[in-house]
Amino acid sequence: MATNHLKEHTRELVTQFCEGNDEAFSKLYDLYVQILFNYGVKLTQDQELLRDCIHDVFVKVYSKRNEKNGINNLGSYLIISLKNRLLDEFRRHTFTAEEAAETYEYRTATENVEQDYLYQEREQLQSDLVAHLMQKLTRRQRQAITLYYLEERKYEEVCQIMQMNYHSVRNLMHRGMLKLREAAM
Repeated sequence: MATNHLKEHTRELVTQFCEGNDEAFSKLYDLYVQILFNYGVKLTQDQELLRDCIHDVFVKVYSKRNEKNGINNLGSYLIISLKNRLLDEFRRHTFTAEEAAETYEYRTATENVEQDYLYQEREQLQSDLVAHLMQKLTRRQRQAITLYYLEERKYEEVCQIMQMNYHSVRNLMHRGMLKLREAAM
């Protein structure tokens, strides 16, 4: 349903744009720029090149406004134009590259997004677990472990901050670590 509304809205804006309404062009740009960017990152990691190519596609559409009335699906037209523009740039860079093609690492944007998401999810789960386990400690044990392990302070600094002697801090941390291990099991 939403795609039909988008297509109908796009047709209206294209008609207005072809009649000379620059505001309609601006609305078309706003409707499709993020869609094109999302599509483009699947083809290239070079976001600067991608932005330039998207800009080129819209400049081409604007400069040929009198010929655009016959387009049935502007979204498809823009995506195909972006793909072709990127391919032209890839070909141009292939012939002008200073480094051998074998030196480039090939990875798709999809893999990066997936890996980044999984990494963030793992990090969040670990942070939640640590926060849960830290609640099992006394306030002083939490403070000592936070200062030593998370803030990476030396024992002497921990002693000064907590106003305790060295052996008391070591005992406090030892009991805290035992409690954490027990809670983690």
